[in-house]
Amino acid sequence: MPTYELVLIMRQMARPDLVSALKRTSKQIFDHGGFLRKLENFGTKQLPFKMSKNEQTHRVGIHYLMEFDVPPTQIDSLHEEFKRDVDIIRKHIVRKAEPEPVECTLHEELLPAAYRKDVAEMIHKAKNSKKQRQEEKRTVWKSNTGMDYYPFLR
Repeated sequence: MPTYELVLIMRQMARPDLVSALKRTSKQIFDHGGFLRKLENFGTKQLPFKMSKNEQTHRVGIHYLMEFDVPPTQIDSLHEEFKRDVDIIRKHIVRKAEPEPVECTLHEELLPAAYRKDVAEMIHKAKNSKKQRQEEKRTVWKSNTGMDYYPFLR
């Protein structure tokens, strides 16, 4: 099962009501064959603009992030369930990206600087850029002067 993130903005309410709303939301995930990985509270914040839901205007919301696993076929039904919930002002479900595997380079990092690949690449790049700058500074000798050498070259 893939991992999804659910961003919730819930209306401002008393703590017992908030707990029951979160339990109801997580129970809906469990009923659709999923399970919670993480529940994170971002606190009560001022909303960026007035939001209306169920003929009520909200200016403050409680922000939550739920990380959960559920079969992909159940996402649409979860959207419908959350849309009908009166305590949820906004919801957004996003599939969480798989983390890229990290290659351990500790043995390379412990080598002296002169033996590391990345340092050697930086030195090579610096030498090449220095040569390019020197070539750009050189003036091209024009042979229409009648002299067979450039007199001002040092």
